Amino acid sequence: MELFLEILAAIAPPILIGLLFWFIMRAIIRADSKERQVYAEIEAEERAKLEAKKP
Repeated sequence: MELFLEILAAIAPPILIGLLFWFIMRAIIRADSKERQVYAEIEAEERAKLEAKKP
């Protein structure tokens, strides 16, 4: 049982750091995709305004 706890203690930190890295990267990627979506919506609205102003 002692060997199992030593192995678990050795494996736990890399796994936790890997999960932390994964969550951070996922948040960055999701934020970027949402930012691009909002930017595209704003740009479409502005283009529609310009088209409406043309004679």
